[in-house]
Amino acid sequence: MTVVLVVLHVIISIFLILVVLVQQGKGADLAGAFGGGGSQTAFGARGATTLLHKLTTTFFILFVITSMALAVLQARPRSSVMGTRPAPAAPAPKR
Repeated sequence: MTVVLVVLHVIISIFLILVVLVQQGKGADLAGAFGGGGSQTAFGARGATTLLHKLTTTFFILFVITSMALAVLQARPRSSVMGTRPAPAAPAPKR
């Protein structure tokens, strides 16, 4: 279970990094370089929620969930083979 969760966590991390790097920054167009911000204000102060924004939010939530699940799994006490004592052997019958 832990191995599957770690693999899933790594895949989600890679996708989160890629989605964040693909997004266009605020004012990253040509008008933003010269002080004009008219193209970014077409949909108001917040702007339109794009597919990349939704993907970023989804991958972030999945990243947090897998991080917390891994932390809980690692904090759980584990039993050890060395910690258990074998049952005492029955005494040998006397003749």
